[in-house]
Amino acid sequence: MRQKRQAERFVVCVRNKGHPASLELRKVYRVLADPEGEKLGLLRVIDEDGEDYLYPRAYFVPIAVGASAARAIAVAS
Repeated sequence: MRQKRQAERFVVCVRNKGHPASLELRKVYRVLADPEGEKLGLLRVIDEDGEDYLYPRAYFVPIAVGASAARAIAVAS
């Protein structure tokens, strides 16, 4: 049986206080699942360094993208 793949999640950065080198305003970022971080109000995103870190959820707005856009964003990040 094939395991259902979790849908990709994306957000747009709307704040970057304290992280201007790691987060670019108005840029789309891919979100990785981190249930523990989300309980604390944090999102795990792949930042400008290509690494995943936890940032405040308030720094982002969730967006919906189609499958082809999701693939293009994932390749670019």
